[in-house]
Amino acid sequence: MIVKVVENQNELEDAFSIRRTVFIEEQNVPEEEEIDQHEDESTHFVAYQDGNPVGAGRFRLVEGLGKVERICVLKEARKTGAGKAIMNQIEAFAQENDVHQLKLNAQTHAIPFYSGLGYEVVSEEFLDAGIPHKTMVKKI
Repeated sequence: MIVKVVENQNELEDAFSIRRTVFIEEQNVPEEEEIDQHEDESTHFVAYQDGNPVGAGRFRLVEGLGKVERICVLKEARKTGAGKAIMNQIEAFAQENDVHQLKLNAQTHAIPFYSGLGYEVVSEEFLDAGIPHKTMVKKI
């Protein structure tokens, strides 16, 4: 498993393809909500397994915090460590860029995954794209 910071258009298309599959096709998130106005200001990540893209995520600075967003893994690659590998790479990138607190909005079913990585719930449940979420934070 290799997680790369996106460096070219092909890698960015890999990230978008995974996000479309997971969020738009599986979870019925409208495309205009999924691919949004923050794409150009974000650092994107793609996980590759045997040369094939299997996961994606993005990172951006928001009000001095590192915001972790759009973490997703294709159905056939779940439970392989891809999600954890993406999160580890994003956290390493944040530290390299002197960012020491991360925030994310987790779908409620994913809270145990993020809790296992040291994130703590700091909000009540809310809906985003019709899906229940809670905000989580972690100091790194």
